[in-house]
Amino acid sequence: MYFYLPVAEMSANIFIFLAMGGAVGFLSGMFGVGGGFLMTPLLIFSGIAPAVAVGTEAAQIVASSVSGALAQWRRRNVDVAMGLVLLAGGVAGSVVGVQLVGSLRRLGLFDFFVGICYVTFLGVIGTLMLIESANTIRKARGGVVVSARRPGQHSWIHGLPLKIRFHRSKLYISAIPPFLIGLFVGLLAAIMGVGGGFIMVPAMIYLLRVPTNVVVGTSLFQIVFLTAATTILHARQNQTVDVVLALLLMVGGVIGAQFGAAAGERLKGEQLRFLLAMLVLMVGLRFAWQLVAEPRDLYSLSSAAGGA
Repeated sequence: MYFYLPVAEMSANIFIFLAMGGAVGFLSGMFGVGGGFLMTPLLIFSGIAPAVAVGTEAAQIVASSVSGALAQWRRRNVDVAMGLVLLAGGVAGSVVGVQLVGSLRRLGLFDFFVGICYVTFLGVIGTLMLIESANTIRKARGGVVVSARRPGQHSWIHGLPLKIRFHRSKLYISAIPPFLIGLFVGLLAAIMGVGGGFIMVPAMIYLLRVPTNVVVGTSLFQIVFLTAATTILHARQNQTVDVVLALLLMVGGVIGAQFGAAAGERLKGEQLRFLLAMLVLMVGLRFAWQLVAEPRDLYSLSSAAGGA
């Protein structure tokens, strides 16, 4: 069954995009990420223009993240205070990012810029997460007790002003680092069409020392509101949100997120981080190959208005 996508200007098989939404929704619920780091490349690889993929995926992330966030809320895994600080920075970054997307599109550099961003961020973060999680698993199997946060452990973060007590995370730290993390994630959300979970999750675990189970729920909580704001900005300023495509992805995403949240409860924190690292690296490698591989058609004609 085929549907016409008005903004993407192409016909699409409904079942393929429902399946894509379900698979990414499953990952959202399991890892506490919006899934955009996987869905946006899948849409681009499927023939959707990068700008449309970025804007539309932000809308899909809202639905899948709401479903996952509700599941985590019921498990009391959401630190609302931490989420609000992250969100404040995220909205500011999103505003700047949407403006940058418009400028890059007018210059004809957006497609290339998105590819470089994916290869760089996914490659670096995936490698670091893979090394850390593999070492943690190895030590745990060897009988060594591993703790991400040791009693009495302090870092430069503890010396910053504007401290807030985050009760659910059992932290008393400055609001500045969470705000800056949110700012950076908001910028990436607007440019790359991601919820930013692949940045947010490791940053909260390794930099802020938030417990892994709380990280998942809090990340999803922040992603819901951030991607909603990003979707509105893209639709209003860049006109790159395909509602029909977003609805197809949303339906699959909402269903998949519930199963993902249940599956994530059965895995240890280091196992979740290892699997997420593998996914991040695979997507990064696929994007790298697309940048260097010779295209099938060396010359092609396309409409500049089609979401370049």
